[in-house]
Amino acid sequence: MKLHHDTISDKNVITGYGPDYVQINGTEHRGNLVVLPDRVETGWTAGGFEALDAAGFATLAALECEVLLIGTGERQRFPSPALLRPLIEVQIGFEIMDVPAACRTYNILMGENRNVAAALLFDAP
Repeated sequence: MKLHHDTISDKNVITGYGPDYVQINGTEHRGNLVVLPDRVETGWTAGGFEALDAAGFATLAALECEVLLIGTGERQRFPSPALLRPLIEVQIGFEIMDVPAACRTYNILMGENRNVAAALLFDAP
């Protein structure tokens, strides 16, 4: 799906997405990544949902964002509460949703100048 942004900005806007990619400011990215208004961090974690581990969530806890959107592939799946503990300990609010919903929600919150990040996990082929 292609998304359109009304204004030009120096912030990262998700301009499109599909089952195995996301477009940020028109540039296509494949693989798991974290999108923040001022940067994109590729290679967030290796593998699909089943490969999520504590190290990947420790990386997310270090982002110092206000809200973290966790996109779990084409469908919403909930990680183990033990994996989410690092986020809770540093008081990062998080929402778990599928990747399309995470992309749309990220754009809305980023447009409101919120300190938001989207950790996008794509289903393993």
